[in-house]
Amino acid sequence: MLILGIDPGYAIVGFGLVEAGGGKHRMMACGAINTPSGVRLSARLWRIATDLEELIGQFHPDVMAIEELFFNNNVTTGIGVAQARGVILMTAEKLGLPIYEYNPSQVKQAVVGYGKAEKRQVMEMTRRLLNLTCVPQPDDAADAVAIALCHARSATSLLARTRK
Repeated sequence: MLILGIDPGYAIVGFGLVEAGGGKHRMMACGAINTPSGVRLSARLWRIATDLEELIGQFHPDVMAIEELFFNNNVTTGIGVAQARGVILMTAEKLGLPIYEYNPSQVKQAVVGYGKAEKRQVMEMTRRLLNLTCVPQPDDAADAVAIALCHARSATSLLARTRK
């Protein structure tokens, strides 16, 4: 199974592709969709949608795992991220890609084994679980790889639940 992990944003959308099968996980690719600052939000959202369509067309993932939105102190930024996340979800749906959503605590639990782990712990365990020489860059890509890994490690229990 090829999993596309997505860390949503409107300036940077992190992505990570993780192949999972037979209890093994391998990172296939990671990176970021960057949108230029100083342009209308609608143009940035268009760029996210078109670049994501191209990415999905290039790699043909089986599923998409995306982080659920949580608001910190900046509501204005949260609204932009929510709009970008909506575009990402719509694009995946348009292309028939099954979508799985995880909150930050679920990602931390699946990757580190502790739902309140620190970001550096998640990044280090992601590196170790995938046998990487270094943590993926930029941070948004590393987060996306962790989200994909979360789905890879959770997929068996999800399949068991959906078959009942």
